[in-house]
Amino acid sequence: KYQNLNLPFYGINQGTVGFLMNQKQDENLINKLNEAEETVIHPLKMHAKKLDGTIEHYLAVNEISILRSGSQAAKLKIIVDDFVRLEELVCDGALVSTPAGSTAYNYSAHGPILPIDSNILALTAMAAFRPRRWRGALIPSKAKIEFLIKEPYKRQVSAYADSKEVKNIKSVKILCENDICYKLLFDKGHGLQERILREQFF
Repeated sequence: KYQNLNLPFYGINQGTVGFLMNQKQDENLINKLNEAEETVIHPLKMHAKKLDGTIEHYLAVNEISILRSGSQAAKLKIIVDDFVRLEELVCDGALVSTPAGSTAYNYSAHGPILPIDSNILALTAMAAFRPRRWRGALIPSKAKIEFLIKEPYKRQVSAYADSKEVKNIKSVKILCENDICYKLLFDKGHGLQERILREQFF
């Protein structure tokens, strides 16, 4: 909503987890802002093509996920840079995560936690049935990732860019928008790199 301002954001947690937020403190806020550590992150962009041929576009800071909508498993073909890497993944879904989002839904799905300064995306399968126990892959952030939905009318699938949902899709293309920069401020000593490292030892 405010990305065109090109200003750093200092988030204050008013909820529960708040991984990209700072703890609420009533005192010394100005000092904390002056001493804050800046981290630059790049979002993913989703191009979701629906069964009716329309295409919807959304940005995601954490991840883009593809999930089955009904009782039947999804069947996905995975293409990276126009090369078919997996002809068929039978699963509940799959997601592509940024380093910043790798400790969230991706980690809950047993995906890897990525260093914040890595130029890598995590492609993680959810409840993969075939290939058995296939968990995913690490993909260069400059790559184009595409999911083609097999039997899309029979095995309906939805796509999500963080919380934005697109129903009844037949394909999804994902790119990292390296030209878009979100500047986040974190309290000194509690930067995003430290948080990601700490998360791995819980």
